[in-house]
Amino acid sequence: MTDGGQGFDGVERRGLMFVLSSPSGAGKTTLSRMLVDQTPALQLSVSATTRPRRPGETDGKDYYFVDQNRFDAMATNGELLEWATVFDNRYGTPRAPVEAALAAGKDVLFDIDWQGTQQLRSRAPRDVVSVFILPPSAADLEKRLHTRAQDSDEVIRGRMKKAGDEMSHFDAYDYIVVNDNIGIAFEAVKSILRAEQLKRERQVGLSGFVSELRRQLEK
Repeated sequence: MTDGGQGFDGVERRGLMFVLSSPSGAGKTTLSRMLVDQTPALQLSVSATTRPRRPGETDGKDYYFVDQNRFDAMATNGELLEWATVFDNRYGTPRAPVEAALAAGKDVLFDIDWQGTQQLRSRAPRDVVSVFILPPSAADLEKRLHTRAQDSDEVIRGRMKKAGDEMSHFDAYDYIVVNDNIGIAFEAVKSILRAEQLKRERQVGLSGFVSELRRQLEK
């Protein structure tokens, strides 16, 4: 395994873990889809889960489907970068595919909450870049939740209350983007990703690249 893959500018670089978090309805899922569609070197993290496979889902593409004993073993043996229990099912990020992607110079997108983000950062602090997406107002967030027409009024009230709890952890993130306009928010998130890709410490082939430039200049 190499330490990095070919970057956009011909300089070998190491990939990064790009985390997007937000309260439900603030635009995280839409922004994630836009990023994956428009960024060739970005791939979405695939989680392991103990929940049953649904019709149409593919193992290894939608999730890695495992039983409870296998999941426990993965967590105990350090095979997961982060994990959590959601509605009696367990979800976690397998370490090996992510580390292989980073070493190949590919970036991995994570759609996780602040607790998962903290777990990632504790295990790979140099590789994690985190962005929290905020709505422009509480009224706007409630309107978006109603517009989706997916939940009852009671569920929406619960999501609004949970949103307040999630927002209280905004200071655990590297960047904050207020999603008042999806196009503008997308450009902001895309700019953050590009800037982080260009950080000197991630361009592991930079020393050799500069040495070659200097050699050419000395001819």
